[in-house]
Amino acid sequence: MNEITYWSALLIGLAGGLHCFGMCGGIASALRLAAPAGTSHWPYTLSYNAGRLVSYTLAGALTGGFGQIIKQFVPLAGPILALISGLLLLAMAAYIGNWWHGLTYLERAGNRIWQHIQPLSQRFIPFNRPLNAVPYGIIWGWLPCGLVYSVLSWSLASSSAADGALLMLCFGLGTLPALLATAVGAHWLVSAIKHPVVRQITAVLLTVFAVVLLARAARYYSGG
Repeated sequence: MNEITYWSALLIGLAGGLHCFGMCGGIASALRLAAPAGTSHWPYTLSYNAGRLVSYTLAGALTGGFGQIIKQFVPLAGPILALISGLLLLAMAAYIGNWWHGLTYLERAGNRIWQHIQPLSQRFIPFNRPLNAVPYGIIWGWLPCGLVYSVLSWSLASSSAADGALLMLCFGLGTLPALLATAVGAHWLVSAIKHPVVRQITAVLLTVFAVVLLARAARYYSGG
């Protein structure tokens, strides 16, 4: 895993902010109601997002470590995992661009597990202090999300648990601007990001990243 890939993960998080509005925007806004009346929502919002980043980083470490084990025992595992990563990211681009919504089937599959995890978050609200929002964010970090799954597959194709963890951390940091904009009620920014032109540009950018991954997989198969 190289530095360019980490920057790419950060950019994917930024570009995927449109999807974050739909999946997590309501949660970010609801944090205002869960915080004690008369207090600033910022400590709770930041604590929630810190917990979410913990989950992303942990998931990246697990998938990266698992991918490393697979590569040791399965021939051609590297290019196969890279191929899967590219295809999932391509599906995410099609989802955001409203070209094809097949990725929703993957989110529905994850939702079956999420139904057993989500109730655990209820014990932490309403928040008595900002630290209560950290475990709440950790739990909601496992919310079924096609964009997260796409980047997790990239972690799976990385060379180690450390690489997978850092990649997912960079991705998570990229998603922060969209969620923080929602939390502060920056409606002008939300409207701008949701604009159809921005949506298509985002889809094209994700498509470019997907093509790069697919090209890398093709070079493996061709011996280049």
